[in-house]
Amino acid sequence: MNKNNLLRVINDQRRDLVDRDVVERDVFVDLEKTGKSKFIVIISGIRRCGKSTLLQQLRKKNQKSDYYMNFDDERLINFGLSDFQMLHELFIELYGEQDTFYFDEIQNIEGWERFVRRLHDEGKKVYITGSNASMLSKELGTHLTGRYVQVELFPFSFNEYLKYNKLSYDLRKSYNTNIKSVIRRYFSKYLKSGGMPEYIKTGNTDYLKRLYEGVLYRDIIARYKIASEKQIRELVYYSASNIGKEISFNSLKSVVGLGSSTTVKDYFGYLVNSYLIFLLEKYDLSLKKQIYSNKKVYFIDNAIADNIGFRFSEDKGRFYENLVCIELKRRKNEIYFHRGKNECDFVIKEGKKIVNVLQVCYSLDDKTIKTRELNGLAEAMKYYNLKRGLILTDDEYDDIGYTFEKVKYQLTIRPIWYWLLTGWV
Repeated sequence: MNKNNLLRVINDQRRDLVDRDVVERDVFVDLEKTGKSKFIVIISGIRRCGKSTLLQQLRKKNQKSDYYMNFDDERLINFGLSDFQMLHELFIELYGEQDTFYFDEIQNIEGWERFVRRLHDEGKKVYITGSNASMLSKELGTHLTGRYVQVELFPFSFNEYLKYNKLSYDLRKSYNTNIKSVIRRYFSKYLKSGGMPEYIKTGNTDYLKRLYEGVLYRDIIARYKIASEKQIRELVYYSASNIGKEISFNSLKSVVGLGSSTTVKDYFGYLVNSYLIFLLEKYDLSLKKQIYSNKKVYFIDNAIADNIGFRFSEDKGRFYENLVCIELKRRKNEIYFHRGKNECDFVIKEGKKIVNVLQVCYSLDDKTIKTRELNGLAEAMKYYNLKRGLILTDDEYDDIGYTFEKVKYQLTIRPIWYWLLTGWV
């Protein structure tokens, strides 16, 4: 790459870094801790979820913060592995010797991990952001094994959403009528708006469309060299229209016109790697059965799913379930779903054991729905030998005894907005 052009990019990116009043993310404490270690820190997540802003927050805490480059800049289209040395030399010429590097969307440069490893071996601290989970497997597996820690960033949590809206709260007083009403009002907005920072700010659905197109074309079609976009678009459309429902790779191959279930599986792998969707497996003691069973599909963000997919009704229950899935992922839980005679939405595994089970529905007012949801939770509690089961609904708060197959179980019912702010209760 031309040296003068690279110098211009460095200077322009430096001018673009304005000091803004931004929300401090929940993961910031973890990042500060990892910053004291010798490891390379990798912040990964879907495009536009706030990784770059988080990187700037880290830089503000560090006096030596000038070695920064955002590789998601079209002027760096010709930047290659050999240009990293020139970049390093320019940094030294401009800012003197520093020992901390900040690289945004570095996975755009093939072979980047070799340069980062050299910096690490020289005792430098390196922070990296990337929009593809596979950068933590193929690229890092060979050259950076044991040298990095990963922090996954998601769209705003409900807590971060309240911070953005400058609402402070005391959960000990959450059943004060006024406080509860305010929190519920914001939750209703959050349910629809999702957590993508720019969309929360503008409410512009065209932004969501551009974001989706960027993920689809840059992180999937271009990266994996997909010749025809029609089938993968239809997979995304089907997934967004069926959040929280079971899917079969074998049946979907004919729905979207792909030749084999293996291709469907590969395409879903690309979507998962881009952080656009999550796939949950049915928990089974047989790993083989678990791998080959139907999956349940969820989306990274309610607003994106609503904007892309199709549905006949508002279907709040599905969006509630999607929110819970995102939050469980954000909290680093290993999650599955349970299906026997009945279904339980989420089972949480720690080590070799299932430690919690969780059911989500909009309301338990309807007797048929209540029986179905309570049976599903109680069956899972029995199967995994648990004494604790949680149901999240719109606004119910109760602790009940429930008899299932002649055994009495204690079930906890809480509002979803309360759980999002507190965790297990």
